[in-house]
Amino acid sequence: MGEEVKRTTYNDAHRREYRRKLQLCLDVFETMLVQSRFDSAKPLTGMEIECNLVDADYQPAMSNREVLDAIGDPAFQPELGAYNIEFNVPPHALPGHTTLDLEGEVRASLNDAETKAGVGGAHIVMIGILPTLMPEHLATGWMSDSRRYAALNESIFTARGEDIPINISGPEPLSWQAVSIAPESACTSIQLHLQMAPEAFPANWNAAQVVAAPQLALGANSPYFFGHQLWAETRIELFTQSTDTRPEELKSQGVRPRVWFGEGWITSVLDLYHENIRYFPPLLPEVSDEDPAAELAAGRTPRLSELRLHNGTVYRWNRPVYDVVHGRPHLRLENRVLPAGPTVVDMLANSAFFYGLLRSLSEGDDPVWGSMDFAAAQANFLAAARDGIGARLHWPGLGDVPATALVLDTLLPIADEGLRRWGVDAEVRDRFLGVIEGRARTGRNGASWQVSTVRALEDKGINRPAALAEMLRRYCEHMHANEPVHTWES
Repeated sequence: MGEEVKRTTYNDAHRREYRRKLQLCLDVFETMLVQSRFDSAKPLTGMEIECNLVDADYQPAMSNREVLDAIGDPAFQPELGAYNIEFNVPPHALPGHTTLDLEGEVRASLNDAETKAGVGGAHIVMIGILPTLMPEHLATGWMSDSRRYAALNESIFTARGEDIPINISGPEPLSWQAVSIAPESACTSIQLHLQMAPEAFPANWNAAQVVAAPQLALGANSPYFFGHQLWAETRIELFTQSTDTRPEELKSQGVRPRVWFGEGWITSVLDLYHENIRYFPPLLPEVSDEDPAAELAAGRTPRLSELRLHNGTVYRWNRPVYDVVHGRPHLRLENRVLPAGPTVVDMLANSAFFYGLLRSLSEGDDPVWGSMDFAAAQANFLAAARDGIGARLHWPGLGDVPATALVLDTLLPIADEGLRRWGVDAEVRDRFLGVIEGRARTGRNGASWQVSTVRALEDKGINRPAALAEMLRRYCEHMHANEPVHTWES
């Protein structure tokens, strides 16, 4: 959940002052990149896991306030939907045995939260889209109690001036009209963070854009929405459409969507912040009391509140994050590509694959993006979202190849070398990259398991709603067992 705001509606004066402060923040940030020491001596990684809540019948439970009160841990926070919560995993370093230790810690925290939630009749599910979610669940009472979310809903619909059409292709195409941003709440993800020096950011962001497609193909876990089988990772297209501030006329004019793959390869983190201001009007023009220029002149670290808030409403799949901890500024890359789940071991395998690839590709003498059109990386990303583990992806020197072959023959050795450079123990590399290899060899990830399980249930005469609920029940059993998804039986 982002920082809370003071109001839910804004006037022209708010917007004019916010634009002035936003530009001032960007100017100060540009100065800081030259003059300030960003904290990067010991790079840390972080993880946010968005979860769903269900009742005993595996239907959405709109009870996050009660569940969070029962959990009583500030690491767990509300998300947009009243049936969503978010778990913030404490930052940690990569080297050594750390990630294996983290697996136990994350499981223990989630198990404890599940036990406490269960007292009130709710259960926690880590999945990209809750398959039992239906239109009637998003009619009323679906939003968390938060001024930020109410303001976001108001601003998006004020900008559009009309309802949001949700049109998604797939085996069972869906067309629906949204009268709020409720469908956005269906999209639950895992966000991976990597702290780095500003000068290292461009190569890491470019590398993250390149690997977004194979990441998604192997990790897809959202094949159903409103009972329809759609994309392998329907969350990508649903999130894009449900936050779209553009009516049809602006789409035709080439105005960018708020959920955005990007414009092209970058040479500085400033490229992304400049694009944010150039292309996207403010959604939450909340003005702080800070004078960032005065703070910097006084030798203090400005928080750059307007810059951070605006950046938080431009939904890049790989996003820059400026933050201040203990008075020191730092810069992070936030990877938002992957859905939540299916298990803790699967999510940590996804993170190890990502961090390993980034380390090797960002340090390469012959960057892969130097011989790859940005449009090809975007096309790969959409193909991975649609087709999941069965996608074919373009890769320089190889042409169009199956995603599984690309991972097995090319990317896994690169990821292993990157983790070795991070100082990750061989035992850790083998465990987590072995999970990625297992998915690629079996052709089974969360999305394919969900679809095959529902088909098997329907072949026995069970109707779709009942099949989805039974599939989710089995999913939760496997999730708690923490065996990687490629080993699950339908």
